[in-house]
Amino acid sequence: MPDTAFPHIFNEGKVGKFTLSNRVKYAACCVSNFNTRDGFLTEREFARDAVIARTGASIMTNQGAYPDTSGEGKAYHCQLCINDDKYIPGLKRISDLFHDHDAVAIQQILHGGRYGGIDLGYCVQPSDTPQTLKHFRPPRSMSKEEIQRAIADHAKAAERAVNAGYDGVEVTSFLGYLMSCFLSPFTNMRTDEYGGSVEKRARFMVEIIEALRKAVGPDRLVIIRLNGTELMDEYGGNTEDECMEIMRIASQSGVDMISMVIGWHESRQGALGRDVSRTEWLYLAEKAKKCIGDVPLAFGPRLSDPWEAEKAIADGVFDYWEICRPLLTDPEMIHKIRNGTPERIKPCIGCMLCLAKMFYNQPYICAVNPRLGHEVEPEYSITPAVVKKKVMVAGGGPGGLEAAIAAAQRGHDVTIFEASDDLGGALIPSSKDISGGEVLLELLQYYRYRVEDLGIGVRLNTPVNRRTAAEFDPDVVIVATGASIRRPDIPGVDSEIVHDAWKVLSNGNSADIGPLVVILGGGKIGLTVAEVLARQGKTPVIVESSSRVDHDVSMTFKWRHNALVKQLNITVFTGASPLSIESGSVKIRDQDANELDLPADTVILAGPVGPRQQLVKELEYFCDELYVVGDAMVPRSLYNAIHDGYKLGVRI
Repeated sequence: MPDTAFPHIFNEGKVGKFTLSNRVKYAACCVSNFNTRDGFLTEREFARDAVIARTGASIMTNQGAYPDTSGEGKAYHCQLCINDDKYIPGLKRISDLFHDHDAVAIQQILHGGRYGGIDLGYCVQPSDTPQTLKHFRPPRSMSKEEIQRAIADHAKAAERAVNAGYDGVEVTSFLGYLMSCFLSPFTNMRTDEYGGSVEKRARFMVEIIEALRKAVGPDRLVIIRLNGTELMDEYGGNTEDECMEIMRIASQSGVDMISMVIGWHESRQGALGRDVSRTEWLYLAEKAKKCIGDVPLAFGPRLSDPWEAEKAIADGVFDYWEICRPLLTDPEMIHKIRNGTPERIKPCIGCMLCLAKMFYNQPYICAVNPRLGHEVEPEYSITPAVVKKKVMVAGGGPGGLEAAIAAAQRGHDVTIFEASDDLGGALIPSSKDISGGEVLLELLQYYRYRVEDLGIGVRLNTPVNRRTAAEFDPDVVIVATGASIRRPDIPGVDSEIVHDAWKVLSNGNSADIGPLVVILGGGKIGLTVAEVLARQGKTPVIVESSSRVDHDVSMTFKWRHNALVKQLNITVFTGASPLSIESGSVKIRDQDANELDLPADTVILAGPVGPRQQLVKELEYFCDELYVVGDAMVPRSLYNAIHDGYKLGVRI
């Protein structure tokens, strides 16, 4: 075995007639939306694929292309297409790229099914089960003729993939795409040979597998992605045992590999976000491996931990570690594992911003990797600075850290000045989020390593003012001082029972917090502090002036907070405003203009939030270059601060 701390990950493997250099499969990560509206490859996508090719994975899967000429299979505005020979040259550029890096190249075929027809206003599936999510198109049930046409479309797409130089194809059967619609009793209520029992619902899958095998021949690979669990119990979807039976059927139908995935887009339970443990779904991989026997199993949902992946492969839980989002975050991940520096991996924080952007039919981006999707643009690259400058970064939060690291990589002399006793800024209170917020501390540790490796100076407990700046005498000042919670102009706001939400979360000590808590302000901050205190046995009430308590929460996390509000019995008043803070109560005006007295042992201020910009005014005429990043500019999301900092750092 290889001389590494991860010998099983870097052990040779065999799939079909191919010998692989390691046990890592790059997952297609669905689609990027970097391509043209009519399905052609763009230079933006090709530059992204060049990054993928360098990741070190031994199997590389190109993103899903829709196979039909009707457009019923098209699920995303800028999805790749493989329904005509005219697309072969673009697809071949990618297969050549993957082969140049000694990887087995696989083309994924993705028919959107229930989530398709994005340009048509309708979608197709085996039965006309209504949509549960309003942004998807109304369904039409497929005739037998249309079923046969879909099978033929997949076969022709596979032939084109072979002609484009790929070593095989992968067909998607998860998330609610076409094949999974046939497999699930939720969307398949047919009474003919394509519906009914598990075996009959699997007929469409088996016929596609047979058609793909005929199209690619015996020497190339046929891979299928199947649900280990649909998480659709409330809708009458497949049980876990039925999912295992479907895998068994697929394994006996001639596939060379099964890739396990989790959930549907419509699932009400999280599958891939940071609220889910990294080892949450390993038990399903273990069950699946027992069902499919010698057919290799690729697995990766939420499993971003290389130590857990190494152990699972060693124990025979699965055969290949399939990585998607962690490689979007840090394309050097595999190389860092091989080189013995896995602690230097920039972690995927499971915020699902990539998925949220796709749901809005925008190109996907990564919260913590600002270069994702911009690899083709030189201005996003780290290049040596023409003039070396002395850079002062005022604030050690994520925006300031990203700016400092990027500037130092260019060769500048960088020092971070932080007013508190630790780096991290808003990462520290945000890490208290009970839905997996601790991953933000892993991100902070990554930043600490980078600061150390790059020799960036750090001065803690040193707030920046004009005098501090004059003594340091920088060429450049980056103001990354973040934001602060504004105190409402109401009587009693200066009472000793009033606390700042960020300080409450940062301190992690609720000794000064009474049992009855009124939180003024919702959003991410108010919801997080309410959930933390409710978990500790307090009784929080949120008073929010806007119509939604989750007004600044990403769409992929809104449902999580809504579920926790119900689960933890948190009372929420929206469209309400505080009037005064009394001894033992808070007077508010609710959305119906009624005045209410809310019992309160403690009052916590969670909003509104405003930028800290005093330093900008103070240093306006002080130095050659003065910049503002992150919440100090406008309070927004974590990804905005990270992207702001990076984009500034690469151009100073």
